[in-house]
Amino acid sequence: MRRLRTLVIALILFLTFAFLANSGQAETLYADVVVIGSGASGLTAALTAAEGEAQVIVFEKRGVPGGTTNFAEGIFAAESKYQRAKNIAITKNEAFNYIMEYSHWRADARLVRAFVDKAPETIEWLEKQGVEFIEPAANYPGGYMTWHIVKGRGSALVKTLLARAQEKGVKVYLNTPAKKILTDEKGKIVGVMAQSRNDGQNIQVNTKAVIIATGGYANNKEMLAKYTNFGDDVVPVGNIEKTGDGIQMAWAVGAAERGVDVLQLYRPGIPGETPESHLNAPARQPYLWINSRGERFCNEGIIFSWPFAGNALANQPGRIMYVIFDENTKKYMMEKGIDVGVGVMVPVATKLTRLESELQRGLAKGYVFMADSIAELATKIAVNPAKLQETIDEYNRMCDQREDTLFGKNAKYLQPVRQPKFYAMKCLPHILGTLGGIKINHRTEVLNKKLEVIPGLYAVGNDAGGMYGDSYDVVMAGGTFGFAVNSGRIAGKNALKYIGK
Repeated sequence: MRRLRTLVIALILFLTFAFLANSGQAETLYADVVVIGSGASGLTAALTAAEGEAQVIVFEKRGVPGGTTNFAEGIFAAESKYQRAKNIAITKNEAFNYIMEYSHWRADARLVRAFVDKAPETIEWLEKQGVEFIEPAANYPGGYMTWHIVKGRGSALVKTLLARAQEKGVKVYLNTPAKKILTDEKGKIVGVMAQSRNDGQNIQVNTKAVIIATGGYANNKEMLAKYTNFGDDVVPVGNIEKTGDGIQMAWAVGAAERGVDVLQLYRPGIPGETPESHLNAPARQPYLWINSRGERFCNEGIIFSWPFAGNALANQPGRIMYVIFDENTKKYMMEKGIDVGVGVMVPVATKLTRLESELQRGLAKGYVFMADSIAELATKIAVNPAKLQETIDEYNRMCDQREDTLFGKNAKYLQPVRQPKFYAMKCLPHILGTLGGIKINHRTEVLNKKLEVIPGLYAVGNDAGGMYGDSYDVVMAGGTFGFAVNSGRIAGKNALKYIGK
């Protein structure tokens, strides 16, 4: 019996040591192209490379594909077949110049040109894969109709591209974050190290080309604090585990920085609300906005160009603002509908039929305040009552005169604040993502600090810098989603050329 026990203990020790010895070893695979990330840019790059007969592996750190793309709505294009059919007159040359002028020519002109030129063709390429589009739309009243809304939104595009990629033989490893990009002594890309979250298994893929598509660093508070003037005081929307992995891996092999400080600032709003929320919609209307001092600080009509609204809020004390309205304006939003739509989820003119009940949720969350008088409301939001009354009196006079003599807001959005009850909605800055980090050229090839190409390395989507100057552009609607799919296609094509396919 003692001998049997000794043999069992010996066997257990042997198996334990064998496991420990093998746990540090990596499974070795080969692929012509490795894509890091499975959002719109990553899946588009993978499918494009697979169409060229390349063997492709995709590593995705999360358990589901798609990332932020699952929340996206529409894709930019100029001179698309949809626009031609509707006599929508926006040329590629006009679009290119609008984008460059918006950035004050701080964007990379060759990269912007490559994106704009590719965009209409990409719409048709996506259709061939099975993606369906609704008619082009504008992002604000009278805007350019470049926003090609995807039927079923971004999640439908992800599902379609994933299925097509797998049909073409692309292998997708979920729950498997890439950890390191491997290079030879000359700096040429030779592989990727990844690790499964399921069993801890290390995976090494020997490869000729790597495409980084990890979606930026919106969830990395340390990077936000270091590279932008934000940190804990901004709310990422639709971003999960976007910690800048791809950017940092590229920097580790010598990539230069570009655009790491550019944010896709979004409309101010209430944290934690879904895109369909009837509570966030009032917070995004062009009525009366005040800062924590009780002062009006902008023409609230900038909500139509929401990066401007984000910039204005970023300059306020504590980066907090309040949207103020009264009972009459509440009834207007419920019975007549909102003046500013929130994407395709809560379109313009939507009647906020759930507002009454959702205001109660806001009260419970501490982001909505309700009072029978201005003085009581001021106390609840910790604003000087005399200052708030002065601000509202001045605003009401301008409403009566139908002229905003302070900031020049369109008179149609001047809603007086007179009828109790009075409401205040506390809003914080939001971002849809970060918009840069890795310096690339117009072929999406990654450049080092000497502005030389790192052979075999590409960066796309929100990891790539140069598409924007200092703010996201909503004039040419659909930009980030559009840049994701178009940069993915450009990278896939150029990776094929690099590996000789």
